Amino acid sequence: MVVRSVDPAMKKPRFPKASIGAYLIAIALAIALPILAFVALLLVQLESNERDVLKRDTVQDAQALARTIDRQLQDMATTLRLLSSSPELEHNDIATFFERTETVLRTDSLFVLLVDKDGQQRLNTSHPFGEPLGKTANMAALHSALDSGRIEASDVFIGSSSGQWVYNVTLPLYHSPAGAALIMTQSAEDLGKLITTGALAPGWSAAVIDSSGHIVASSGPANHVAGDAFNRDILPKLIASSGVYQDEKILPHALLGYAQIPGWSWKAVVWGPVASAQASLMSTWRFLIYGGVTLLLIALIAVYALARQVRITIQSIADMADRMGRGEIVSPIDTSVIEANQVAVALSNASFDRSETEDRLHFVMHELVHRTKNLLALAQAMTRQLARQTDSVDTFQRAVADRLEGLARSIEVLTSEQWSGVSLRRVIDIHLATFLQGPQQLDIKGRDFLLKPEAVQNLGLVLHELATNSVKYGALSAPEGKITIEWTNVESDIGQMIRFVWTESGGPIVKTPTVTGFGTTVTKAHAAAAFSGSVEIDFRPTGLVWVLNALRSTLERERERN
Repeated sequence: MVVRSVDPAMKKPRFPKASIGAYLIAIALAIALPILAFVALLLVQLESNERDVLKRDTVQDAQALARTIDRQLQDMATTLRLLSSSPELEHNDIATFFERTETVLRTDSLFVLLVDKDGQQRLNTSHPFGEPLGKTANMAALHSALDSGRIEASDVFIGSSSGQWVYNVTLPLYHSPAGAALIMTQSAEDLGKLITTGALAPGWSAAVIDSSGHIVASSGPANHVAGDAFNRDILPKLIASSGVYQDEKILPHALLGYAQIPGWSWKAVVWGPVASAQASLMSTWRFLIYGGVTLLLIALIAVYALARQVRITIQSIADMADRMGRGEIVSPIDTSVIEANQVAVALSNASFDRSETEDRLHFVMHELVHRTKNLLALAQAMTRQLARQTDSVDTFQRAVADRLEGLARSIEVLTSEQWSGVSLRRVIDIHLATFLQGPQQLDIKGRDFLLKPEAVQNLGLVLHELATNSVKYGALSAPEGKITIEWTNVESDIGQMIRFVWTESGGPIVKTPTVTGFGTTVTKAHAAAAFSGSVEIDFRPTGLVWVLNALRSTLERERERN
């Protein structure tokens, strides 16, 4: 049993074993998730930037509201200043001043009061002139204005005449015989008409808060009315001239912007949910989530379809390989994967090559058995001949070894060519190489061609015998000796023939032998029989001439046709 060693690095794969579908899904997730994470990070950054912009816009909205209320209060203060400079007040002509004031106001939303330092009303445009009047309902605002000497806006309060929430703008009068202060009163409801939320995001509210923390007027879905107390947890935090306030415990998911109305004790505030102000960003978030999930699902479905196609392709290739392993010839399959088609073609070609190799192996084994039988018969005949012609065991052993050596060379060269045939020139070179003292002793003439395996053995045996005799008695026994081998094509009645001539020259004078031995049998009888031809031997004094006339078909290997 053969035990194969396993590379330790191959025992533990870097990645877990999984199907091609799992790996493709992992690749899709590895590509998609970082992209989605990066986009989410960009949106988080965008949300942070949007939140900063929202804070800035909220403060600007509060400041815009503060400017609107400031203009209203300034208009009221200007009107009071104009009235305070009228000559009627200087002459304490209250009746004429009443008429002038009604003419200046020309509206039912504003009323002017003339009061003394105790709050007693001397004039009230909301009542006919001469009607008995009581004290003003907001004594605290009067005393504050008189003490400061400045125009002040009061906190919101219930008016004694109208019974509604109103506020006062008080102008102190100095050294006026008519009274201590002029007061302009306006309904909080009328002031609320100046507060709009059209420019704000949906769900946002706006309000004006007095110095005591009560709402003077408001607008928006918060549904605050005049006199309502604003959130007592928030008011102490609104200490700057303007800014934003945000606290998830007090205002969950909401933002508040505020601005102090310049020169007055009131504040303008706007507030509302962050989500509605960032609706476009939330819409982008939803689009990212829904779109990302949808695209990811589409990608996974596409990957699954692709993985299924690849899996079917790989299974088909594996089936081809399995059938090939059983020795079958497989035909290439056609898939949608180009590389898989290339593998399929390679496997198909390999199956054909394997089949041809196996057929050739069977053929070679058959030929080997046949050749072995021929070699054994040849060796047996050779040993019998040598045994009859030698007179000692040593001579017999040397003769047999010498002949077997030549035969072995032929077998060796045939084996190297897988018994497919060897060129004639190579056979000559192999068998004569050990006998030559130099390359100048051999001259080969003729067009080379491939010999059959049988011809390689038989011709090799003949050439070895001719060379052995030449070394002993002929041209190769002398340094200046030379062997010329030439072959030509000859036409005959029985087919195309080859005339193969061995000519020796430059050696000792040749004499015709009186006794023939095994060498003569090999070079004459065996050669003639093996090549279906005739052999002529001429022992010329200048050198041996050996001529073989053989059918070309007994020598040449047929060319393979495609």
